[in-house]
Amino acid sequence: MAQFFEIHPESPQLRLIHRAVEVLRNGGVIVYPTDSSYAIACHIGDKQALDKIRRIRQLDDKHNFTLVCKDLAQVSTFTKISNNAYRLIKALTPGPFTFILDATREVPRRLQHPKKKTVGIRVPDHPVAQLLVQELGEPLFSSTLMLPGEDEALTDPYEIKDKLDHELDLVIDAGIIPFEQTTIIEFSNGAGEIIRQGKGLAPMLAG
Repeated sequence: MAQFFEIHPESPQLRLIHRAVEVLRNGGVIVYPTDSSYAIACHIGDKQALDKIRRIRQLDDKHNFTLVCKDLAQVSTFTKISNNAYRLIKALTPGPFTFILDATREVPRRLQHPKKKTVGIRVPDHPVAQLLVQELGEPLFSSTLMLPGEDEALTDPYEIKDKLDHELDLVIDAGIIPFEQTTIIEFSNGAGEIIRQGKGLAPMLAG
C-alpha cells in the first residue's frame, strides 16, 4: 500500500518532504504535484522504478521522458544548452513548460530519446515540486500521471491512491490539481520552437 502525505501546496512541511526524499532514495515510485498536473516520479538512477513507471503508464521506449530540475544550473549539467536556449529558459522558468534539449552524458541512456538523444526538462512553478528536487539534490525522473487509454491526468490524490495503491510507494496530496498540458518547446539549431501549445505562454516565440 502507498503511503499518503498531506503536504501544504504553498508552505510545504519540510519533515514530510524529507520523508518523501527518503522514499525516492530507497527506489520508490511517488506521485507529486506540479504546476500543470499530478506527475509520477522516481530517482533517475533507479532502473527498476523507471520500469515500474513505464508499466503503470504502458509507455514504450520511444516516449520522451522528463527530468524535473531545481534550476538552470542543474539543467545545464544534464543538457547541451546554447546561449539562446539559456536566455529563453531563464525567462520562462519556473513555469508550465517542457523543454526538449540534447542530453549530455550525465543522462542515463535509458532516459534519452533512442534516436534523437534528447531529453525533456521541467522547472515547475510549484512549491512542493521545487522543495522536493532541492532536498533530493538531483533531478527527478518524471512523467505526467496519465493512465493508459486516458486523455487527461488524474486530478484527485484520493482517486490516485484508490486506483494505484498497490503500484505506488507514496502519494503526495496537495489538493485537487486541474490538468493542463505543459507547453513543449524544442530546441534545434539553437532556436526554440513551440511544438505543443499548452498552459505556458511564450509570446517571444509566437508567430
